[in-house]
This record gives sequence, structure tokens and C-alpha cells, in this order.
Amino acid sequence: MKLSSVFALFIVILTSVTVVRGSVPIIVNPPARLRAAMKLVTDAQDQLKNGNLAGAKRNVDAALQVDPTMWPALYVRAQIFASQGKYELAIQDCNEALRQYRGCVEAALLRAKINSRLRKYAEASKEFNYLVSLHPRNVTLARALSDRAWFLATCPDHSFRNGQQAVKDAKAACSIMVWKDEHMIDTLAAAYAETGDFDSAMRYAQQALAVKDISEADSKKIQRHLELFKQNKPIRL
Repeated sequence: MKLSSVFALFIVILTSVTVVRGSVPIIVNPPARLRAAMKLVTDAQDQLKNGNLAGAKRNVDAALQVDPTMWPALYVRAQIFASQGKYELAIQDCNEALRQYRGCVEAALLRAKINSRLRKYAEASKEFNYLVSLHPRNVTLARALSDRAWFLATCPDHSFRNGQQAVKDAKAACSIMVWKDEHMIDTLAAAYAETGDFDSAMRYAQQALAVKDISEADSKKIQRHLELFKQNKPIRL
């Protein structure tokens, strides 16, 4: 979920609190301190994207000093902790973000991916399946399907891999995103590699590389995947 979408939802929830006087609902606007805190978290997300983890952590901590229950800030801090390899702290923040707002599906997805990294495959699988079953709004559903597909295609434990289901999930995700998300197309390539169809894997990896405005880092990562497919090798986490 893009942070702009997270904050749009946060603002809707915040401003939907009403005071009823007679028959006239009065919208309560968020106070200036919360708007300032939201700006800090937006800045933190930008810093995180640019690799400035220390700056991102300072801003998100400052936001949480204003409001320790601000779930977008908790979610961003969980991303920071995950990037630092502090997985238990990341899971704690995911749990708290979800306690504050159960609809924060992205926090649950991050938790599932972290559990996979911690080799808690059964927990990760259960959460991916549950999140897909919720049928969230389209963009979030696409992310849930794509993340489950990546898990099914690349899990080191063969008992959790399912290439055919991974292909189905990844195709559905790509369709929702109108084939414009390089990560999801790359996931489809990985899914085909798991089924042994390396020609399709190479074709979709090349399609992912051709997506407009792909970042240099993502391009290099997908190139590495493509080299594996050329050697008839699937991706393993």
C-alpha cells in the first residue's frame, strides 16, 4: 500500500468522527499536531525508499511521540525494522498497527513475509491464505495475491511450494494492476520457473524489465532472476 493511500484512509477514519447536535453531524477535523505527525511519517517513508534508515527512524519516532497509537507510523516503523533485520521488533509494530486498525492489511502482509524469513512457514502460509480470503480492495488484493504467489514459488521448504497456484495468483495480481507492476510480473516469472516452464519465466522477466520507470535496483534484481532462469534454475528465498 502506498503511504499516500494509507494516509488517505487514516484521514477518512480520523475525520469521520462526528459530534451530533440535533440532527446536524459536525465533522471533527484532525488537530494540527496530528497533521504535523502525519507529515513526519510521510517524510520517513520517503527516506526509507531512499535508503536513509536513520533519518526515517528519527521522523517516525517523533510522530509516535505525538500519538503512540498512530497505525500508519507503526506500519512504517515496522518496515524500517524489517529493513534492518530486526524482525521481532517489526512483528511487534505490525501487531500493534493491526490492533489499532484491523483493516491495515499491508501490516499483516509484512508480518507474513517476516515470518517466512524467520522460517515460520506454517504461520506465513496461514496468514497469506487468510488475507487473500478477505478479498480486500483491488490494489491490496493484488499485493496479497502476489505476495502469496512469491511464497508459493520460492519457499525453501518444498512442502509449502505450489507452482501452479503461484502462477494463478500472480496472473490475477498482474491483471488487477493492468500488467504495469514490475514486481508482480517478476513474481509471475518466478512462479513459472517453479513449474519448470523456464521459457515463460524468461519471457515474463523480460516483460518486467520493460516496465516504464523501473528503478535501477529493481532492474538489477530482476536481471539476476533472469540469469537463473536461463540456467533452468528456480528462485529460492
